[in-house]
Amino acid sequence: IFLKYFVNYFMLKRLYIIFFLVFISCYKETSIKIDVPDNFKKELVDAALERTQKDITYDGRYFDIDYPDGDIPSNLGVCTDVIVRSFREVGVDLQKLVHEDILINFNKYPIKKHWPSQSKADHNIDHRRVPNLEYFFSKHGKSLPVTKNKENYKPGDIITWNLMGSSPWHIGIVVDEVSSKTNNPLIVHNIGRGPVIDDVIFKYPIRGHYRFPK
Repeated sequence: IFLKYFVNYFMLKRLYIIFFLVFISCYKETSIKIDVPDNFKKELVDAALERTQKDITYDGRYFDIDYPDGDIPSNLGVCTDVIVRSFREVGVDLQKLVHEDILINFNKYPIKKHWPSQSKADHNIDHRRVPNLEYFFSKHGKSLPVTKNKENYKPGDIITWNLMGSSPWHIGIVVDEVSSKTNNPLIVHNIGRGPVIDDVIFKYPIRGHYRFPK
């Protein structure tokens, strides 16, 4: 009797596991590719998608890094590092560009508002902060309206959000895929699990929508 019970239990458990795996595979987000006519934006999107293949531990600590072309350890990163590293792959060094602009326009950046103890440009961290990137993209790129119209968000666009918690800002990049379920443009971002592609554009309140270069 015990043997019969054990065999039945094992078979039921196995069936449950099979059912669960089938359910997950059916539920998994699927996407549809869209064309990107702009070569630069296509390369930028491809660079962002490549980030999702990296094993990155979320780490927002301050690091002393090289300048220019400086980076924190390659196995670490936060949301801004997805953007910085993606642009760097297509020849745009945001560390250098942001630092040079802050050297000239320190008081125009929201540094004193959010980090009052900082009194001068810092090439180690300034480009890794969302509000600084927002100001840079709005000044040197194009600040676009924030809407609920998913058609307005194009591959290569940069999106920022308001979050709850200790880190109140978030940033990601629109890629050349849309969700087959919601038709929302998908985003590559890192909110703690490493760089991933997600249907997240309307999950949090959008605070900024940018295009760089214009």
